[in-house]
Amino acid sequence: MPKTTITPEQVLEALSHVQEPELHKDLVTLNMIKELVIKGNVVSFKINLTTPACPLRSRMENESRGAVMAIPGVKEVQVGFTSNVPTDARIKEKLQLPIKNAIAVGSGKGGVGKSTVAVNLAIALAKKSACVGLLDADIYGPNIPTMMGVDHLPAPKEKKMIPAEAYGVKLMSIGFLVRPGQPMIWRGPMLHSAIGQFLRDVDWGELDYLIVDLPPGTGDAQISLAQTIPLSGGIIVTLPQKVSIEDASRAVEMYRALQVPVLGVIENMSFLELPDGKIMEVFGSGGGETLARETNVPFLGKIPMLPAVREGGDRGEPVVAVLPDSAAAKALSVISEQVAALVSVTTIRAG
Repeated sequence: MPKTTITPEQVLEALSHVQEPELHKDLVTLNMIKELVIKGNVVSFKINLTTPACPLRSRMENESRGAVMAIPGVKEVQVGFTSNVPTDARIKEKLQLPIKNAIAVGSGKGGVGKSTVAVNLAIALAKKSACVGLLDADIYGPNIPTMMGVDHLPAPKEKKMIPAEAYGVKLMSIGFLVRPGQPMIWRGPMLHSAIGQFLRDVDWGELDYLIVDLPPGTGDAQISLAQTIPLSGGIIVTLPQKVSIEDASRAVEMYRALQVPVLGVIENMSFLELPDGKIMEVFGSGGGETLARETNVPFLGKIPMLPAVREGGDRGEPVVAVLPDSAAAKALSVISEQVAALVSVTTIRAG
């Protein structure tokens, strides 16, 4: 029986029928197939993802393996992954910084856990091998250093501030530069200047994602940030209760007024699981999903209440880092994948 020869053309033809689920184009057209090697009846290749935090990698792996296994003579398919996060070209054009994407985390009101969400999203992305920075732009309540367990910056180099680093995330905050308890009585121009300095005068290095923790509301800091750096997308954090939803809807409209793509809504403190397994909806239910539906933006998910989330924030031990198997950490990890995927799709389509 003659030996069957497998060709690269056959493999690429098979893979041209496998779609990237969110871009809705095939892997070959998107130039996502790399390092294709054929050794006898074994085919190996890598899929170049648009984010290391891709939530659909298993689906693409299974569909790609199935497509290539259907080629006569193929006995084994080895699928690996690489990633190359698409760059929001506007950031490079405006700031000349090697930051690929900037994502704002905001809320309509305080007390909804916005900073906690920003911290844990940043760490979740870093754990998936993304290069991540975290900018504390909440000038009036800079809590990120406490939540990340860092109390000082490294020494500056070559007239540039060096960001602190914790849990694989680079971070910068006005909290590093003022005395504890010192009030931040700043008007618009001072805010604008500070945010600009935190971008231009800090040596961030190359980042796939810069997560920006905004102050609550729709004021000067949000406007200054949007004027200083093109934002690849904005996230809204809310509680399920009606009052929080009303304020969060204003934050959605603020992003739209500033021409920032709204990536979606996260509902924090959605429910409390009791020792007997029952669920207590402390702040009501369904508000985040209602807001997302009424404003026509994605609903990114619910984060349950967990005492360890608050305790970890106070100790500088974020739940995603220290309790990765907890319900809250798992929810945040899934949300981080959705955010990364949405940013990639938004950036690619804009480009």
